[in-house]
Parts: sequence; structure tokens; C-alpha cells
Amino acid sequence: MNIFNLPQDITGSQNHPNEDVFIHHYNAPIGSFKGKSILHKNAVSLVISGTKTMHFANKTVTIRDGEFHFLSVGNCIVTMDLDKTKPFESVLIFFGNKALADFHFKYQNEIADIKKNNKIETEPYIAFKKDGFVDNYIAFLKLLIQSGAEISSQMQLVKFEELMLHLLEKHPLQFLAFPLTKNAELGDMEIRKAVEINVVNNVSLDELAFICNLSLSTFKRRFMKIYGIAPGKWLLQKRMELAGDLILKNGERPGEVFYKVGYENHSSFSQSFKQHFGVTPKAYQQEN
Repeated sequence: MNIFNLPQDITGSQNHPNEDVFIHHYNAPIGSFKGKSILHKNAVSLVISGTKTMHFANKTVTIRDGEFHFLSVGNCIVTMDLDKTKPFESVLIFFGNKALADFHFKYQNEIADIKKNNKIETEPYIAFKKDGFVDNYIAFLKLLIQSGAEISSQMQLVKFEELMLHLLEKHPLQFLAFPLTKNAELGDMEIRKAVEINVVNNVSLDELAFICNLSLSTFKRRFMKIYGIAPGKWLLQKRMELAGDLILKNGERPGEVFYKVGYENHSSFSQSFKQHFGVTPKAYQQEN
């Protein structure tokens, strides 16, 4: 699986690595896609059409056109099931930690008043519902981009601050949960969360290690330390336990279960099921 470095690999000639804020109009080709991505800058994803799923260390995010998302620096697995007639389209605002810190400094008094009366937990991936302001904001950004003229650094910074101020005023607690910095190495609790969130997702061990920003060998070593069992064996056991419950307690057919426990097809699921239970899913259902 290829690794995409963002924003470099999608902005091409529009890439401005020395700018702390820049805006990019993104169109994905029609069809499905799955790939590893490394976000080298934070991003706001303002979806115009389409859906995509992103697997991060602390959650799985499904991005739809009724929402927009804040995504912090880090590794993720991206899956896009795209409409066969129209491309996935979004406006992306990439921004560095300095731009966000400068905004916090500029409005430090307002932010201090909010924090004084509220306990705010850090959340590196935040979804906001679109409102009329955001719809008009996206429309204006599209007009800027479609004009063909280069958007100045000053204009890009102004538009970034405009959105930040809107969110500070309308959704202060959510907005302030987005971290100013992010630790590069995950703790044991964060690795546990990444693993258990992705038990039922079609994510391999190699992809789990990537999400956790670890080499495969380091991930396996950390996993053994946390769980006391090899990751492949643990994942198989958990997925099969869930599959068994769905078949017996919920009465679901094996053909309806495989994708719910992280398998792409029925044959690979049946093979794993037989490895764990000693019989095929159908025989297991009949016997029990």
C-alpha cells in the first residue's frame, strides 16, 4: 500500500511548504480507494460532496458533506467509497501549529474566560455540523479558487482566522479541544484504544502499526507488553468471539457477518472462523 504524504502529494505545484496556512481545492477520482496517509500539517476538511473514512489512532472518522472536520498531524488509513458518477470534492485548509498558536494568543483573553469555567479535554479529531456561515464560507473559497488567480498568503491567513473565530464564538468548547501540539509517541492507553477501536475494521497489523506511528516490530513488542499475547492471535480471537455472538445470539447468517468483523470477503472470514472454532460458520450455526 502506497504512503501519501499530505499536503505534498496532493497539492503538487500549489504546495507552499514554508507557508503556515494554505488552501487547496481537492477532487478525488471516481471509484474506491484505500491508502496510508501521513498528515504533516493539521487540516480542516470542508467536504463538498462524497464520503470517506479515516482510521486514526484514537478513532475512526467518517467524513460526509453535512459536516467538516479538524484533523491533527499524524498517521491515518484512508478509505474512500466514492460515487460512481461524481468525484469526492472538498476544500482543504492546511495549517501549522504556529498559525493556531498565533490565533490563541490573539484571542487569549476570550479563551481564558472560557477555560476558567470549563474543563476541556484534548481531542485531535473534531467534527462540526455545517451551518449557514460555513456553507457561505465554502462557497466563497470556491470562488477564490475558481478565479484562477493565486490566493495571497495574507488572504489565506485571513480566511483561516475567520473560520477559527466563528468556531470560537459558536462552538468554543469543541474548538478549544483541538490541541496546539501533539505528542509523537503514543502511550499504552492510546495504543490500546487504537487497537480496540479497529477490531471490527478491515485494518491489518501493518496498518495498525502505521496508525500508531510505530514500526511493525515495535508495535508487536508494545502490544505483547500491554496484552500479554501476540497481536494476530488477539485480533483473531476478538473478531471470532464477536462473529460467534452475531451468529448465535443475533441469529445472523454467516454471509451477513463477515464485513461486520473486519473481513473483506466471506471466504477469508470462513477460513479464520474454522481456524478458531474448528468448523465452518454454517456448521457452527447448525450445531448450536
